[in-house]
Amino acid sequence: MQIAGVDIAIFVVYFAIVIALGYAASRRGASTKRDYFLAGDKLPWWMVGGSIVAANVSSHHFVGVMGVAYTRGFVAMTIEWGAILIGFNALLWVFLPFYLRNGFYTMPEFLERRFGSAARSSYAALILLTYVFVEVSAVLYLGALAIHALLGVPILWSIIGMAAFTGIYTIAGGLRAVVWTEMLQLGVLLAGGIALSIVTIRAVGGWDAVMATSSEWHLLLPANDADFPWTMFLGGVLCISIFYCAANQFIVQRTLAAKDEWHARMGVVFTDYLKFLMPLLIIVPGLVAPQLYPNLEKGDMVFPTLVRNLLPVGLVGLVMAGLIAAIMSHISGAVNSCTTIATVDFYLRYLRKDASDREAILFGKMAGAVIMVFGVIWAATLIAHSDKPVFIYLLNAYGYFTPGIATMFLLGILWRRTTHAGALTAGALTIPLSIALERALPGMPFMNRTGIAFWACMAACAIVSLFTRPKPDSELVGMIWNPDSLRLPTEMRERMRGLRNPALWWAIITAIVLAFYVKYR
Repeated sequence: MQIAGVDIAIFVVYFAIVIALGYAASRRGASTKRDYFLAGDKLPWWMVGGSIVAANVSSHHFVGVMGVAYTRGFVAMTIEWGAILIGFNALLWVFLPFYLRNGFYTMPEFLERRFGSAARSSYAALILLTYVFVEVSAVLYLGALAIHALLGVPILWSIIGMAAFTGIYTIAGGLRAVVWTEMLQLGVLLAGGIALSIVTIRAVGGWDAVMATSSEWHLLLPANDADFPWTMFLGGVLCISIFYCAANQFIVQRTLAAKDEWHARMGVVFTDYLKFLMPLLIIVPGLVAPQLYPNLEKGDMVFPTLVRNLLPVGLVGLVMAGLIAAIMSHISGAVNSCTTIATVDFYLRYLRKDASDREAILFGKMAGAVIMVFGVIWAATLIAHSDKPVFIYLLNAYGYFTPGIATMFLLGILWRRTTHAGALTAGALTIPLSIALERALPGMPFMNRTGIAFWACMAACAIVSLFTRPKPDSELVGMIWNPDSLRLPTEMRERMRGLRNPALWWAIITAIVLAFYVKYR
């Protein structure tokens, strides 16, 4: 594809602005660990919510989710909106007060307070492997696939280039640089998504042509569907959503960096609104693309096909900048989360307990570079193993390890009787059980297998806990959920009045999402 000079100029200017912004953020200073890893606890609510969505939306949305919408239809939306109803609700109403009031840097710290050091180390190791081999690698691969289709750049060189460019400001500036650039990238994401949606809708004849197919839109599919059966909400979606939104360093770290608990809560609610809007902008082009290009070999090619064939000069550069923004924000968030866990949960715990803030920050930067290198290596291996849509690969990969993690967090915070032995049993069971179920039930939808593994882990944790000694109540103060946990600290309660009440805005967006599920069930 020949790219016009205007599009190249837009692309170059965008890159220059990101570098300048990341550099400026890094120059603001990261003199302490909390500055580098949690942006000095200074994020307002709109930056909390905006950065969560900017980090969450990536090439696996622009390329992967749009591809699923092309091949499977409106059901591609169900995982995204399910996160609003399940995962972010769990974060907002169950987990968030405990994370903030205990001053945690990382999710493994919560597990140590609740269950001991073995649970902390196990989660930390597992999540690091996941970020490298699932998050970073898949996002790099999908982004490189789109760049190759549009610009002809070899996939491997695209992977290396994106990793190197993103690593520069992420490793240098810490979470502050990540969040600043994510807010710029969120704006570019929205602009690019709106532009592509408008052009695609016009190409098929306007909004009436889009709605003409709405009778075929469904958010819930039959129980025997291979990828998205409605039964997945009984376990698979519940499990993955709770992990990804409420027990995932990558997402939760932004709330830990909020100015205070009110800003953290309002930020999560703002996330819900953006999480409702962004998938619509991404999925609508995929829904109508079959009317224009019915014979694409792979759904993952729909995004570059639409950009190549429909967008005029100027908009190509904008949408490509949006794609790169999605990739960079996602990778930078994942790498920063990895460095936080590697530093706080391994380096400061086992290697240098008395390390200075300067030494901890230096180790975090070195760890970030190593993580990026491994992400590039694994992304390169995906080039030869890409027969299924990569978004499905991502969900399937999460299905292997999330049952145990979701169990540890859920029962750990909701049931006082949960023991160290029960939690470790669930954690140890999750991967071998998931593999065994896949081999024994190859024809079962993977989301249903994930649900079975989740409830099996819950049962195993509960049974072992009943036969082992729990911690005394004195050691569980501030760690078990109860209704009083939802009360804001006294000095913040005045903000809860009227339009400043997060619960009001939460109720509105929840009602909107539920209405869509009822209409397109």
